Amino acid sequence: MRVTIAAVGRMKNGPQRLLFDEYTGRLGWPLTLREIDIRKRLSPAELTRAEGEALLEAVPAGARIVVMDERGRSLPSSDFARTLGRWQEEGAGEVAFLIGGADGHSDAVRSRASLLLSFGAATWPHMLARVMLAEQIYRAQQILAGHPYHREG
Repeated sequence: MRVTIAAVGRMKNGPQRLLFDEYTGRLGWPLTLREIDIRKRLSPAELTRAEGEALLEAVPAGARIVVMDERGRSLPSSDFARTLGRWQEEGAGEVAFLIGGADGHSDAVRSRASLLLSFGAATWPHMLARVMLAEQIYRAQQILAGHPYHREG
C-alpha cells in the first residue's frame, strides 16, 4: 500500500522532523509527504477553502482519504490497523492522510473522507500531529505483520 500525507505547512529541520523521518524511514510502505503552503493573505474561511482545495489536489487518484479532524473518531491502534488492513484486502493501493491548517478542514474536505480520524480531544501542534500519524501508520503496519513492536512502550 502506498501512503501519502498531505499537510498544511512546511516542516523545518529539528526534533519533530527527526522523529517523522525515523518512523517514515522504518515504514515498508512507500510514503510521500506533500506540504501545502498558501502564502496569500486571505480571510480564515477563504484560507481554509484554499487549503482544502490544495489538499484534495494532492490526493492520488483512487486513494482512500483519511482526514485528521478534531471531530473525527478516536481509534485504538489495533482498530486503525484493522481498517488499513481491510482497505488493503479490498484492493486499495493508496491511502492519503490529510492534515489541515490552524482552522481545520473545510466541509468539502470532510465530505471526501473515508475516515475522519482524531488523536483525541486535546489540541496538538500540527508538526507533532505529523509525527504521531507517522508513528501510528508504522505501528499499524507492524500490527498487520504480526510484529511485536505494537506491544512495546
